Order: sequence, then structure tokens, then C-alpha cells
Amino acid sequence: MKKVRYLIVPFLACLLCAAATRKQPAQLFADLPARPPISMGISQNAPDSSRFTSATLVSGLDEPMQMAILPNYDIVVAERKGAVRYFDNATRELSTIAQLNVFSGIEDGLLGVAADPDFKTNHWIYLYYGVGGDKSVSHLTRFELKGRKLVQESAKVLLEVPTQRKYCCHSAGYITFANGLLYLSIGDNTNAEEIEGHTPIDERPGRELSDDQASTANSNDLRGKILRIKPEPDGTYSIPDGNLFPKDGSQGRPEIYVMGVRNPFRISVDPKTGFLYWGDVGPDTEVPGSEGKMSYDEINQARKPGFFGYPYFLADNQVFPDYDFATKKEGPGKDPLRPVNDSPHNTGIRELPPAQPAFIWYGKGPSKKYPLVGKGGASAMAGPVYHSDQYPNAPYKLPEYYDGKLFIFEWIRKWIMAVSMDKDGNYLGMEPFLPQLKVGAPIHMQIAPDGAIYLLAYGTNWFARNTDSGIIRVEYTEGNRNPVAVLNKGNTTGAAPFTATLSAKGSKDYDAGDRLAYEWKIGSRKFTGETLIHTFTKPGVYNVVLTVSDQHGGKGTATAEFKIGNTPPVVKIKTGANRSFYWDNSAFDYEITATDREDGKIETSKIRASFHYIAFGKDLAGALSGGEGENIRYAATAKLYTSLDCSACHTMNAKSIGPPLQDVARRYDGKPDAADILARKIISGGSGQWGSYPMPPHPDLPEKSARELAEYILSLGKPASQLPLKSTLKLTEHIGQGSEGAYVLQARYTDKGANGIGPLKSENRIILRNPLVQMEDYQEGNVGVVIATEQTGFVSYIANITNGKYTRFNRIDLTHIKNIRLRIQEHGAGGTVELRLDSREGPLAGKVLISGGKLADLKEGWKEISLPVERGVGTHDIYLVFKNEEAAEPLFHIDWMYFSKDSKP
Repeated sequence: MKKVRYLIVPFLACLLCAAATRKQPAQLFADLPARPPISMGISQNAPDSSRFTSATLVSGLDEPMQMAILPNYDIVVAERKGAVRYFDNATRELSTIAQLNVFSGIEDGLLGVAADPDFKTNHWIYLYYGVGGDKSVSHLTRFELKGRKLVQESAKVLLEVPTQRKYCCHSAGYITFANGLLYLSIGDNTNAEEIEGHTPIDERPGRELSDDQASTANSNDLRGKILRIKPEPDGTYSIPDGNLFPKDGSQGRPEIYVMGVRNPFRISVDPKTGFLYWGDVGPDTEVPGSEGKMSYDEINQARKPGFFGYPYFLADNQVFPDYDFATKKEGPGKDPLRPVNDSPHNTGIRELPPAQPAFIWYGKGPSKKYPLVGKGGASAMAGPVYHSDQYPNAPYKLPEYYDGKLFIFEWIRKWIMAVSMDKDGNYLGMEPFLPQLKVGAPIHMQIAPDGAIYLLAYGTNWFARNTDSGIIRVEYTEGNRNPVAVLNKGNTTGAAPFTATLSAKGSKDYDAGDRLAYEWKIGSRKFTGETLIHTFTKPGVYNVVLTVSDQHGGKGTATAEFKIGNTPPVVKIKTGANRSFYWDNSAFDYEITATDREDGKIETSKIRASFHYIAFGKDLAGALSGGEGENIRYAATAKLYTSLDCSACHTMNAKSIGPPLQDVARRYDGKPDAADILARKIISGGSGQWGSYPMPPHPDLPEKSARELAEYILSLGKPASQLPLKSTLKLTEHIGQGSEGAYVLQARYTDKGANGIGPLKSENRIILRNPLVQMEDYQEGNVGVVIATEQTGFVSYIANITNGKYTRFNRIDLTHIKNIRLRIQEHGAGGTVELRLDSREGPLAGKVLISGGKLADLKEGWKEISLPVERGVGTHDIYLVFKNEEAAEPLFHIDWMYFSKDSKP
């Protein structure tokens, strides 16, 4: 039997364990190498990554847009739909302190929050939001924050910004302070849906809402600008010296510091130089540029007030043609040195300041100038410029290595870069910053007074409450390093009383000789010790905080949330058949039941069940590690989907920036060649089918993968099939499909929720795989593996088998197994193979003697022998233990084992 196996595939049942070993947020840096690889673009002088520790303070936010860190390290978070959230740093509790009436259509809503520089004295907090109601305006408003209460009657509207709410998009809305001045970024708020492959410069009568020359290039409009004002104590503001236009308003709104921007989503001000930085999310055009199409995102630097080009120029002042929407013809573009806004919709000055080029820019494809930024969808954002001397005596300040560097980050590509500049602020280079820290769409980055970095994660999907959203705190420690806290919690849901077994095992300290101490905090109660058994006596949501400290004062924290009051349902699958393997034409009987403590009698129609044969090893691996329900057949493809940038724009059944996948499936249902059409769109991109936002291309995606993605999407529109809860199936689908596939029977039930705790889902599954198991696919062992090559006859097998060595295979059901056939080579001293259950010294379930011998040609001499299974019904970890106490040399070779079924099931 030939067997080409250049890569060893783990035994498939083990994959079930893989999904259960995903690290918790506090473990993000637990297993990092001492230094990131140079190939990542990081200098050899970069700080040791083990000196960074992280903790997730909050998770599961609903579209968090910006956070304000208060002097006591409490945090105020603005959520787009109008909620103002408050994180208490001392108790680690999150609460909602206000719900503003906001307009949250298109990209509008509660967009910005910032604390006054003198917050410790005046308790003022600033919010920027689209005002709910019929009037299309946004307000910059100051509130007083008393404790955890946002005092509504204290509201002072500093600034009202007229907007339009007919077309999408671009609101921006970020607030920051520098040197006592407030900076506010505002998007162009212009129709981005009907640009015909160009920029929105539609000068036709009545189309002013589709003309950026009426907003961002208009000096009398506040949209598409970054404003700079000085808030006054009475709730008004004054105009500081040095803005773009005179204070008397004779040339434009005096609040304007920067104009000619599209969507300046995140901004920052260098506290030393006063330079303003922002990320500008770029357009999607069909205009050729120096690198692909002129659809670039930008990082900009304003050393002084100015005009930054949009909608006439992009990147390094590349020129857009003057497109006439009436005649559909292109004319020559503007002069970057002397741009003129001659649109009939312009109400400001005609002769604009010279256009300033972008500081950094990149498109959807690979960038020659900035190769580290990657490719695909993009949303560029600017973070702070770090200066070490701004954080004297700060315990977590970053090292001198980052002094003077600008941090930029990507919402879609999910990276953070540190940008190096010379003494004048000119670009020198960039490098990844903590590439091993995976943040679900970073949307705000801030450095706290103690030197710690706070990252606000928006989460994977647009316009959605995401489980991977939240606040992450990252600390850097010189000298004594902070411990890494690992919280092992087991089940976190159940009925009251609920006993939780908590453990800090796995917590570590990178400093040799440090002793760790453990403190647990649950509400107002504190406990010590590496482990804790705690009983929650009443229903409710509880936050558990683990603090691990060393004898030098270093600390690391981890948190877990327990929801007590609802017991997860129990789903069982009964069968008299073997639960590990299938055989040709064998019968498989099953019965599915579900019970739930709170629901009582279960409606059987609510139990979902499916049965599929997964033909290929790759698809099976995906099914085992993440598939569920009717789409388990496409589980591996679903994992591919989430690894791309698709999930940033599409959700399963709710509108995001793109259409729901189920809507796409319904539109193409029944169309011939639908999978081919969708596959081509996935690779080449497209626009105009669902609205304004074109789908970015994926030119490097193999056609086979694109086809699999298309078939997966189309499957979402098909009605869910329901398997009977009790039946007997004949297993025939695998015949002729090879040996790598498996049958998967899966059942799940979602309960109704109870005692204020939402519904919980449980599932169970049986996976039947081919009874032929390659010996090199063991889960644990100490034998050698010979890889398939021409010299071995293209067979891979285990070798270097000496007395006392073993292999272990996890969770094998021995029901109806009468013997195990072994394919062996009698090359060596010979010996016995013992079958033992659950440990190397466990009960003996069978054994067989293999004779010794000497083969001249190791391509030959393979034969089969039978290892009788004399005991052992049910599922066990099985150990094959190899023995010959009289021999010091290797004993024999084994290629595979085949589990033979009893003829009397």
C-alpha cells in the first residue's frame, strides 16, 4: 500500500480539543518568544516582547467609538447608538450612565467623547453626536460628570454642525485636546453612493449633497474638516490664533484648522511639535493611479493649517480628472499649487490654499513604498506620538526606543505600526508594534498618564454588538517584569447556587526566582491562593478579577464574567453502534434528547439535528474545530471566510456596510452558474450591486477557495433541513471517497433563558471516521516517524521502536471492535505490542507478538497481523506499548492499524 504523507495530520478526534484551548485575553502574551523575529520588520534593538503584558478590561460593547480615560483611570466610552458607558477601574464594573437621543442612521450617532484637561477640578466631559429628531444637525456638547452620573441639565452646546441625512456617509466625530485647545474631526457627509468611479464632484443643479466641493472644499462649511477651538468656562468657545482662516470669518469659518479631508476618523496632536496627525479613509474609484487605482487611504501630518486636497487630489497630490456627471466625460484636473473651487455649490472662497500631500498612503493592493501595510480593505487611523519625557516616573512608560515615534493603526487590517521620523518630522520608516496582540478592529489608541497603552476594539462586524469588542490595557515594564495572569474558570454559566472552581495555574513570571501571590476579587469580597472554589448563591452577573503579583510589586490581572441563573441545556446522543468509526454499509442507530432545568418539558421541534459526510480532511478539520448545524459541511470554508476581510462588511442576517450573506444567497438562488459568478466577484471585486461601497478584490485568492466561499454563501439561503431525532442510518456515502472523510452527527438546543440571563446553547456530536488509522497520527508517544519518500516506497510509518516506548490515541470507542489489524515490518529484534486502556500501565486489553528479522529492502516485507481486543467496551484513550526487555535495539516498524468490527453488532 502506497501512502504519500509529507505532512503528518493529527488524529482527527484530537481536533475537538483544539477549539477548547483558545487563550483568554489575559494570556495574549503568555507564550511569546523572547524577541519578535527580525523578518517582521522589527529592529534588533526593539524591546523584549515579554516585557509587555495585556489585560482585557471590558468586552462585548455595542459599537464603541471613543474612550476618555479619567484621572483615576475610570473610563467613559461612547457607543454609537447613544449609550454612555462607565468602567470603574477599582471595581472593574461596567455600567450605562446615560442614553442620549441620537440619530444613528448611516454612520452617524454618538461618535466622540473627551474629558476636559482640567477634569479633576471641573468634571467636564465633551460629547459629539448626531441629534435625534427631524433637524439634521450634530452637536458638540459639554456635560458635567458627577461620580457615575452624566448631569443632563448641565448640557452646554458649544457648536452646532449642519449635516445631511439623505445619503451615506462619513461622520468622523473624534475629539481630542492639546495645549488647552479642542480639536474635532468631521467627515465630508457627502453622497458616496453615486460617484461613477470618480470622486463626488457632481455640479448638476440640485446635486449639492453629492458634491464634495460644497462640503470639504468649501471654506464656509464645517464638514470634511478638522476644527480647532478654545472652550470657555461659560460653555462657549473662542478662536485661537493660527487657524486656517481669519477670525472675522471673511474667508471661511474661523474654526477650521484643516480642510480637504474625506473621513478623518482618528486624529492626534504631537504634544511637543504641535503637529496634527490623522488617518483619512479613502474613496473607491476607478481612476488609475501610480499604484493601482486612486483608492488610497492616507496618514496625514499637518505642521500648520492647510488644505489637504480632497476631492481634487489624493496621496502624494495625484490628480483626479475633472469628471462631468452630466456629459460623463473627464476633463483635466486641478493644479495642486493653485486649486480653484469653481463649483456652483461652493459658498466659500474660490482660490484654495495649495494642496498638501499625504504623509503616508496606500491602496488596496500591495504598496511598493510602504510594503508592511499589507493589502485588502483599509481604514487608516492615527494614534499618539510618544515622547518618553512626557511620562516622568510613570511605572509602565514605553522604552526610549519608541521616543518620538508615531503610532498608526488599521481598523480592517488589524495592525499597529510605529512610525519613525527625523528631528524635523520627516518619514523614515515603520515597523509592526506588538504584532502578536490580536485586536478585533482597533478604533482608538491612547497612552495613559501611567504609561500604559489603552486600545479600544470595535469588533469584527460593522453596526453590531461584537463579542470581540472591548478595552485592552497593555503595560510595559522595565527591570522587574509584571507577571502574566492566567485565569482558568471552567463553566461560567449555571443555576444558583453555582460552585465555580477557579485556578491561576499557568500564570507565569519571566523573571527567574520571582514568587507569585494570587488575589481573587468577586464584588466586594477578596480571596487568596492559586485556586479558589466559590459558590454564587444568587442569580446575577458577576465579575471575577484575578491579580497575580510578585514580591517586587509587579502585577498582572485577568477577568472573567459569570452569568448565574440559567443552566445550560444538556443534549445527549444515544447509540448502540460504535461512536468512533464507520464501515461499509454498516447501520448506525441514534436517538437525540435534550433536557433543561429551567425550561422543563422540551419542545422537540426546537432541537436541531444534522448528519453529513465530510469528504475531505481539510473540511473535516474545520467541521471539528468550529462547524455547527446545517452548515457543518462548509465549516472549514466559514473559517476561511472569517480569516479574510469579508466579515468587516457582511454579517449573516443583518445589514452592515454590505448586504447580509443570507440576502446575497437569496438573490442568486436558482440562477445558473451562481457559484461561478460569485467566485469571480470575490476575486475581482465589484460595485453597484448593493449600494455605494464596492467589494474589494482578492486577486491572490485561489479560484478553488473562491468557489468554496461562493458555495458556502449560497448555502446560507437554503432552508435548514431537520434530521429525525431517532432513526437508523445506513452508512454508504463514504464509499469511493477515500479514507480522509468522516460522518458528523450533530445536535443542538437553545433554551429560553431564565432569571435575567439570556438563552444558552448546548450541542453534542458524534464523529465517525475511517477505521484505518495511520500510526504516525498519534497524540502522544516517543517513537520515531519515517516520512514518505521514494526510498521508503512512499510509505510513512513509525520506527525506532524500542522496549518501553508507546503511542497514545485519544478517545477511541472499542464497542464492537474484535481485533485491530496492524501493518508491520519484521525488521529488528521483535517483541510484543500491548493494548492498554487510559494509561501506559492501564488495564491490558490485548497483545500480540511480532517476530524479529532483517530486511535488505525496507520498501518490501510489509505484512498484516491481528491484535485481538479481549476487553474494553466504550470510549478510552488507548495506548500501544512496545516491549522486549531483552533487546536494546529497535524492535519492528508499524505502518497503520485497522479497527475491525464484530460481525454481531
